Amino acid sequence: MVVIGAGAAGLMAAAVAGGRGRRVLVLDHNDKPGAKILISGGGRCNFTNRNTAADRYLSANPHFAKSALKRFTHTDFIELVRRHRIAFHERDLGQLFCDETSAHIVNMLMDECGAGSVEFRLGVPVSEVEGDGPYRIGTPAGAVEAANVVVATGGLSIPKIGATGFAHHLARRFGLGVTDLRPALVPLTFTAADLDFMRGLAGIAVDAVVSCGKARFREAVLFTHRGLSGPAILQISSYWREGGEIAVNLAPDTDATAWLVDRKACRPKAEAKTVLAELLPARLAEGLSARCGLDGRRLADLPNKALAGLGAMINGWTLKPAGTEGYRTAEVTLGGIDTVGLSSKTMAAKAHSGLFFVGEAVDVTGWLGGYNFQWAWSSGWVAGQEC
Repeated sequence: MVVIGAGAAGLMAAAVAGGRGRRVLVLDHNDKPGAKILISGGGRCNFTNRNTAADRYLSANPHFAKSALKRFTHTDFIELVRRHRIAFHERDLGQLFCDETSAHIVNMLMDECGAGSVEFRLGVPVSEVEGDGPYRIGTPAGAVEAANVVVATGGLSIPKIGATGFAHHLARRFGLGVTDLRPALVPLTFTAADLDFMRGLAGIAVDAVVSCGKARFREAVLFTHRGLSGPAILQISSYWREGGEIAVNLAPDTDATAWLVDRKACRPKAEAKTVLAELLPARLAEGLSARCGLDGRRLADLPNKALAGLGAMINGWTLKPAGTEGYRTAEVTLGGIDTVGLSSKTMAAKAHSGLFFVGEAVDVTGWLGGYNFQWAWSSGWVAGQEC
């Protein structure tokens, strides 16, 4: 068995197959394994989520992920982490992180591979895969033959760590479809008018509800010099499409219009920005007041209609993003190898015995918060069991 790619899904597949007594070789063009694991979660790796379920994943076939996620669950991975005595903690919304460093997860997977005598050849790019079982894998050091090949080279996100479209190109060569690809879990950018406003608020984070169509997420929104980021924005980026709008509720627990009218009765001499600073960060309160033309004006001098306009913006700020920051900062690639051509039970290509595709390369994309790593573990585990 040859595994192409020493990332999360590839290492899991290799460890599982090696543990079953299979002779396994892992090839990767990077010099070190687990590059994306190491930089994830601010260096502490958000390795899974306690709320993992198939409805937290986007795919042309929303049912495809169910089998793998059921066969190797988040609980199974947590038990593996515990067996290796890796300390971890839970953050909001079921997210699990290492207490210390992401390197512990890489070391755990390498130890599991070592127990199964998995062989590694790193810094060795794969040029081609030919045949139809056995397969011939071309490398600068010579060709390798294997009855089974697991393609785990990921997607296009974060090219600086070696991301390429190798898996997609290979899938097409073997007659598999590839769905539309786009950056996901990525900050959004805006046109000049909105961007000028956002730049003045750079560094401010606020708890908000961001929606696009039926998708809705309540987490932090972060203003940046490039536009909007933060967990809620990254989440909604997977649902937004060019030309569409998003809505941002900056005070999800408050009817902002009613609140402002009430404050007008209590503090008529106060300026709008001063009162609004009781509800939002001061710079944001000042910026919103100015954007609505209420800068420097006392509440007593403002008709309720003007307050309603400010309240409507606070509870339903409608924005049309210009785009995203692209694959450079995207955490994952949305879309991938069409699941029509893959078995959900084995991750094997239906038309090519012994050829498997796992992880981010496949058209299964999770929410932010450890879901994509869990897909890597689950899909890799399934392939490792079936090779």
